[in-house]
Amino acid sequence: MITLYINENKKLGHINPEIYGHFSEHLGRCIYEGLYVGENSEIPNVNGMRTDVVEALKEMKVPVLRWPGGCFADEYHWKDGVGPKDQRKKMVNTNWGGVTEDNSFGTHEFFELCEQLGCKTYVNGNVGSGTVQEMSEWVEYMTLDGVSPMADWRRKNGREKPWRVDYFGVGNENWGCGGNMTPDYYAQLYRRYQTYIRCYDRTAPIFKICGGANADDYEWTDTVLRECFRSPAPAEAHGFMDGLSVHYYAGVEKGLHKGSATEFDEETWFNTLSRAYGIEEVLMRHSAIMDHYDPEKKIGMMVDEWGCWHDVEPGTNPGFLYQQNTMRDALTAGVSLNIFNKHCDRIKMACIAQIVNVLQSVILTEGKKMLLTPTYHVFHMYRYHQDAELVESWLEGAGKTGVKETEMVPEVQESVSVDENGVLTVTLNSLCTETDKEIELVLTKKKPAKVSARIVHGKMQAYNSFEEPERVTEEAFTDFCLTDRGLAFTIPACSVLMFRVEMEG
Repeated sequence: MITLYINENKKLGHINPEIYGHFSEHLGRCIYEGLYVGENSEIPNVNGMRTDVVEALKEMKVPVLRWPGGCFADEYHWKDGVGPKDQRKKMVNTNWGGVTEDNSFGTHEFFELCEQLGCKTYVNGNVGSGTVQEMSEWVEYMTLDGVSPMADWRRKNGREKPWRVDYFGVGNENWGCGGNMTPDYYAQLYRRYQTYIRCYDRTAPIFKICGGANADDYEWTDTVLRECFRSPAPAEAHGFMDGLSVHYYAGVEKGLHKGSATEFDEETWFNTLSRAYGIEEVLMRHSAIMDHYDPEKKIGMMVDEWGCWHDVEPGTNPGFLYQQNTMRDALTAGVSLNIFNKHCDRIKMACIAQIVNVLQSVILTEGKKMLLTPTYHVFHMYRYHQDAELVESWLEGAGKTGVKETEMVPEVQESVSVDENGVLTVTLNSLCTETDKEIELVLTKKKPAKVSARIVHGKMQAYNSFEEPERVTEEAFTDFCLTDRGLAFTIPACSVLMFRVEMEG
């Protein structure tokens, strides 16, 4: 018997909705065909945004969307993507497949999409191949409600009032595709570029995000923070940044071969999940470095790229990164989101890569067809954690499971939050491939008055296809009973389970 203890009265931190954020890049069929089909498409759309995808994402409660990249951001010149579409410049997308980018989806289209989704905006600027002036003028174009060349141009292009830019990233992966820079060099560029990200409306501040490390590159984090905090930086500027990013991908192997998304054995299952669990140590070590420079935690850690990276589906363009999505991906999502919840004192945003048709997508499309992946259903269940308070919870009696001693993972993992109405959300992941586990949920103060539950489960290789789109879906879970101390239930192997618990009194 595993016991889950919940101290519902001990709050440990606020779970920012943006921890459940998403990432959209001009990569493969993410933007084109996935999110945007154009106003003249036979696929139902509103101002070019495909209706079925938008409605599904709204139901999932997307809090923030990052755009235009990714690696694409540091070759993107925003002026090519505004104005009449038949006059926009075409370019070669050198990072992703060498295909032609016609820039029909640009700044106006991005904000249209976010308005339809009702989500916050995260724009990534070009440091790798762009200029300070270019970045500064983009911010002016988007946010200035006044008279200026850029604001006047925005009006000429059909938008009278400025948009709100909630988050602005100064470059992307500048240690790699964003310029192959050293951390000290990037830090100096960051200090310079961010200076000209002007806030034209003090009631709508722009949250500045500094480009952070690749996974366990702790030297990058330390060097960038050291240089950004150096004199003459005033203490109140906290390194001229509001957030520092970090990227982390889980997969079987690094490099070119990452393994099939759908054909894998039990050893590979545990290898992937142990790598997914590895994100916690990485984030804790980066956080410790951040604590040295920023002990008051004024700078948020922004995990703005994370998820599973497998080999592309056979027969698809290798540069499009199109992969299927199984229960292995669902468990990776559940595990990662629970970890982010538990470190919400430092982690203020996380964006899974990517939202549609690329890497660990929540949605796949094929022409007029659309399906929801197992990862979508996990995000849908976890949406109740958004804007809630993390409460203390811990497991006793949960052992380890796995094939190799070096790749063992916990049998069960959890996180718990309480919303403004006092309702608990409990999310649990069973990483066992075959064995169900009995669990008692124990509340420390009150008894449950009303309980409901949902579950996503199936064989570890199970996935949804366009021929069988609901093989893995979210279902009601009723196999639990109330006890004097809380609840008793059995969590099935290979599952993600969510409880909503209303308390007496």
